[in-house]
Amino acid sequence: MHNKHNKHSTNYHDKRNKTANREASRSAIFGVSEVQSQGLPRPVLEVLTGRELEILVERIIESGALGRSQTYLKLLRFFVDAALAGRVPRELDIAIGALGRDESFDVSSDSAVRVAVHQLRKKLASYYAEFEPDSALRLILPKGRHSLCVLEVESALASVPAGSPIAVPPAGFIKNPFSVVAASYVPAILLLVLIALSANLVLFSRFINGADTLASTPANHPLWASVLADDKPLLIVMGDYYIFGELNTNGNVARMVREFSVNSRSDLEEFRFGDIAHAEKFVDLDLSYMPEGSAFALARVAPLLAQSGKSINVTMMSDLSSADIRANHIIYIGYISALDRLASMAFAGSGLAVGRSFDELIDLDNLTYFTSDAGLPEEGQQFRDYGFLSSFTASRDTQVILVAGMRDAGLMHTAQALTDIDSLDELLLALGNGTNEALGNVEALYEVYGIDRMNFEAKLVYSKLLESGNFWGFVDGRTSN
Repeated sequence: MHNKHNKHSTNYHDKRNKTANREASRSAIFGVSEVQSQGLPRPVLEVLTGRELEILVERIIESGALGRSQTYLKLLRFFVDAALAGRVPRELDIAIGALGRDESFDVSSDSAVRVAVHQLRKKLASYYAEFEPDSALRLILPKGRHSLCVLEVESALASVPAGSPIAVPPAGFIKNPFSVVAASYVPAILLLVLIALSANLVLFSRFINGADTLASTPANHPLWASVLADDKPLLIVMGDYYIFGELNTNGNVARMVREFSVNSRSDLEEFRFGDIAHAEKFVDLDLSYMPEGSAFALARVAPLLAQSGKSINVTMMSDLSSADIRANHIIYIGYISALDRLASMAFAGSGLAVGRSFDELIDLDNLTYFTSDAGLPEEGQQFRDYGFLSSFTASRDTQVILVAGMRDAGLMHTAQALTDIDSLDELLLALGNGTNEALGNVEALYEVYGIDRMNFEAKLVYSKLLESGNFWGFVDGRTSN
């Protein structure tokens, strides 16, 4: 390993040595004992011989960093074999060769491979953090790849003479961000936190009391006029995921289960009694859960709806009935994957279609794919997500508005966009619609970039006016294709 590392050119080492003092200076100034600079991942066999790779992998396995499960040991050895054979496996190859699945494994609906690879990536990082923190060459699984690579890391120990100039470190240099905060700044930071909490309490108080928490203009916007301009009650539907219990041999709940085909109590009954083994093994816990982004989205949308003075109720998607859809305007808040009974209506007349999973939508007009990679984001790494707006007629008297996202960042941005007058006007311009009348049938997609589940930047990438008849399969009295 070290012989190959020493083959780098003299110029390369000169450049790296020139930066060492600057990096060491930063580490001393900001209370960090060591600073790491990283190169780009390189294919493993460009850096290590096959024998060196095998020795390294055995060392990782023997350390216990992979845990007791054989899954990650098999997966790592599978990637080693693939690297030695000079091939990059597909998800299905990994499922069959490493996870023991058969040819019927569906990568679009089962995330087992993505989860296993994600966890192995974290275990490799943990190995170096605990057992070889000074290693210059590190075995990694880069995000988005199914092949082993080597990352070169050079450490610069802090040894800075007194009087060195203070430099602001670039992103990625500080190992412990809390060490940057001097004691003198703590009161100011606490004050800012107090102000932020107070602002949220004021917002919540105004909402509870029915006061005007947002500018009145968004509530009067054509998009919202379709549900706020009449006297029909409003029903906020929160996209949830139904959870049930699995019993052990003693009849006690051993774990909680999420099954994609089970989205309500009635679904669970069908699931249990469709198979006698299921009836004895599973039990209804009357539980469901919602994504974190739903709370943020509800806090944005609810005050706007309250300005109408209309009756507002809240229910879970798992409890939504057909009678509810007929009797109320529906405002859905949640993930696209939790739409359940509203999904068929939303996409029946849509210009979009669900792709390999609910984390992917396809523009049917030009076959453009919009795919979120926010499902398993690495800590501190940028990701892309999508927010989805859809407004359509559910019956002659009721309307449905979907405030949705593939994941949290997309959901939160959609809620922000629909409660901001500038974003609403941008949507009208994109649709070529200058009317002040209610905008009843429309959909839009926002591309959102974020870090650690937080949305930082977004843009409108798709918008379309829809024909209301398509939502029920009929256009001008004829069945649509």
